[in-house]
This record gives sequence, structure tokens and C-alpha cells, in this order.
Amino acid sequence: MSNHLYDRLIAPQARNDSCFLMLDEPGNGRELSFAEFAELASQFAHMLVEHGVRPGDRIAVQAPKRSEVLALYIASLQTGAVFLPLNTGYRPNEITYFLEDAIPRMIVCGDGVEQELQPAARGIGAAVLTLNADGTGSLPKEIVDRPRRFNNVARGPDDLAALLYTSGTTGRSKGAMLTHENLLSNALVLTDLWQISSNDTLIHALPIFHTHGLFVAMNTALIAGARVNFMSGFDLDAIIAAIPESTLMMGVPTFYTRLLGDDRLDRSLAANMRLFVSGSAPLLAETHQAFVERTGHRILERYGMTETNMITSNPHDGLRQAGTVGLPLDGVEVRITGTDGQPVSGDGVGMIEVRGPNICRGYWNNPEKTAEALLDDGYFVTGDLGRFDENGHLVIVGRQKDLIITGGYNVYPKEVEDVLNSIAGVSESAVFGVPHADFGEQVIAAVVSKTGPKLNKSVLAEEVEARLVRYKHPRKYLLLEELPR
Repeated sequence: MSNHLYDRLIAPQARNDSCFLMLDEPGNGRELSFAEFAELASQFAHMLVEHGVRPGDRIAVQAPKRSEVLALYIASLQTGAVFLPLNTGYRPNEITYFLEDAIPRMIVCGDGVEQELQPAARGIGAAVLTLNADGTGSLPKEIVDRPRRFNNVARGPDDLAALLYTSGTTGRSKGAMLTHENLLSNALVLTDLWQISSNDTLIHALPIFHTHGLFVAMNTALIAGARVNFMSGFDLDAIIAAIPESTLMMGVPTFYTRLLGDDRLDRSLAANMRLFVSGSAPLLAETHQAFVERTGHRILERYGMTETNMITSNPHDGLRQAGTVGLPLDGVEVRITGTDGQPVSGDGVGMIEVRGPNICRGYWNNPEKTAEALLDDGYFVTGDLGRFDENGHLVIVGRQKDLIITGGYNVYPKEVEDVLNSIAGVSESAVFGVPHADFGEQVIAAVVSKTGPKLNKSVLAEEVEARLVRYKHPRKYLLLEELPR
């Protein structure tokens, strides 16, 4: 039967005996071919059905990064279930909220939290299986001797494939409902844009409980038939060792700053690499330039979010502009609107709104928030503020809720942070507003210095004064050893 996402991710590779997944797991250096991975997923699909999982049921997974979790993701597609990955750092009381909201049919977790989750699981009638970092647990035992072929449940473009909860910057986290077409359309565009092919070997050190690691990195690799060096996490020595034999890496900015901190990173080490991609957080222009000077590679930065998948990307061939997140993807429309909801002209700053096949269906069990985010004309309100530069590249200014209004003037924290981060000796900064009796809010800057002498607050103030209008100046500078995360 036709299964919209599976038919493009797995089916073309299901009989391919070439290596797909090289596993860097504790005590386990095994490899899986595409065919073996497809068989493993089918065994999990049989297990899910045996446990009563039906189309539309949710499968909640808070487990270590292992190939079994990837196979369970594919098995959920095969059975028509909805995959719900959860951050491995969540505590049991946090997970309980997600379980009571999503009401999954099955929960997969580590042995260490199983007993704490059992009361919530019993309350919603969910089965609990375990998977640990060393591959032990009740989940792997469940698939022993199960068939290696599965007749897929029919699923169309508009059927749900995944439920991903947002980080919850305000109030409770919301579950973004992602369809088969949301995920497939985005993966196809990115695979083509970034020219990912079966000749690539991807360094995968990202978590797989969010969009970047699971959908951007894995879905594109699966579609292209690329080899994947599937690492349990970011390990500097392991990354350095893998780079000469790899062609592609997707990471967060921290990956690249850590690599730059190691003298082994140079042009000869990265000679075989084809593409470095960064996302999930802003990449400092300074990091971008330092990476070019050290390796000869310009990191490709892109922009997306849980509810929309990827929205824009700097090009594979063409201008990769530091400080921007590139152009809208094919089939995706981006507009900038003012407080009146009307498009902003020129390079004016406003709300980033996006429309296309990548946009989620709304928020799970939350029609009010869905109505706020999804407009009548199909555009999704991202909550991010931005502008287009002279080349049509999108520049992210900050979050709407981060906007500082001081004396009636709008201050976008990122604009001030960009100035501070360009000052010699500054490692990173965070600009925020605090209440002020006269101005409503006043601007405060927290600044971290690089190794060496402490920063001089007067020097910071002088640099800012020379480059920004007065109302944007921080009224206080806090010198910190690190920013609170």
C-alpha cells in the first residue's frame, strides 16, 4: 500500500546491501546496510502492531541515540503511528506533561526512569518499554524472531507523521503536528539544494529528538542513500578523526566553535569535506570568517523551526553571506509584516511569516494557539523578527518577545549583540531589557570575554556609541565568565 513518506525515505533503498549506518555506540562499532536497517524497522513495526498500536496512535520516545530509535521512527511510519521524540534531558515530571497531553499508546525510555513514568503510563493506558545506551532493555528483546517484512499501512500526504513539542519559551510547550508531506517536501528540497547524494558520508553528532538531527539530517541522508557516521553525541576527537573520510557535516554553532578551538582543524584535515551546515542557533559572523580562514570552507547557514521545518538556506553554489540565513527554499514563501499585519517595504524589520508545504497542521489539542499562529491566508506567524538585505537574504533580528521598548523606541537585542560580538576580546553576549520607571525598559548587556585580560566596560561603551543610536546603548554591562543557558 502507498505510504507517502516511507515510499520515498526507505523503499528505494530497502534492498540496498551497501553500508548506510556506521554506529559509534558504546562498545559497538557495527555497521548496518540499508537493507538491514529496513528489516530492523519492519521488525519494530510488527512489534508495535502486536502491542495494539493503530494508525494515528502516538509513540513517545525518550531514549539514548541509537539505531533502534531511528528504526522505531521508520516503524511508526509503516504502521501509520505518530512519532513523538522527547528531549533526553527532560525530568520525569516534565515528561508527564507530554504524556498526559499526547496520550501515547507506547512509551520508550531508559531503565533509570521507567518506574517514575509507570504511574502516568498506567493513567493513560500506555505500554512502557526500555532502551539503554548500551543497547540493553526490554525494547530490543521484543523484536527477536519477528518477521523482517511488513505490509505498510496506507498513509497519505496529510496524515500525521510526527508530533514535536516546542521548547515552551512562554507557557506550556505546544505539540506541532507534522504531516508526511511536511517532512517529505522539505527533505526533497534540501537534498536537491545541498546536492546530497549516495557519494556523501555524513557526520551525524546531533541529537535525534528534534527537527535538525532527525528530519533535516536523517531524512535527507535516507532519500539520497548517503552513508551516515551515526555518533552517540559530539566528541571532539571523534569528529576530528571522522572529517578526513567524510564529505558532509550538519551541526550547531557550538560544534564549529569547538572545532576552531582545536589546532588539528586546518585545510588539509578538511580537504575531503564538501559541505558544513549550521543551524538551530545563530552563527556568529566571526565564527563564519574564522572557519573560512582555517579550512577554506564557508559554513552554510540555514533557518527553520519545529513548526515549519526549514524555511530558508544560504545556497550551495553562490553567495553564502555571514549574518544571514539565506533565501526562501523552493516552494516556500516568506514575508515581513509590520504591527498592522501589512507587508513591510524595503529592508524594514518586522514579523517573519511563512507559507508552504512545510508548515505544520497546527498545535495538538490547542485550537486557540493554532488560530493565533496560522492565518487565514495560510501564512504561519513565526514569532521571529527579521528583514531582507539588499541581496534578498533573510536576516534574523530576534524574537518578538525579546523586543525591548525603551522610551517608546524599539531595540532588537540581536542588533546590539552583533556590535558587541564584533569587538576584540568578546566571546559572546546577550542583550535584554529590565523594567525602568521612566523609560519602561532599559537595555542591559551581559558579555563574556575570550581567554585573556578582562574586558574594559568603557571600551565596550565607546564601540557601541560609535555604531548605534543612543537609545540602543546598554545602560549597564555585566561581565560574566559564561552566559546562563
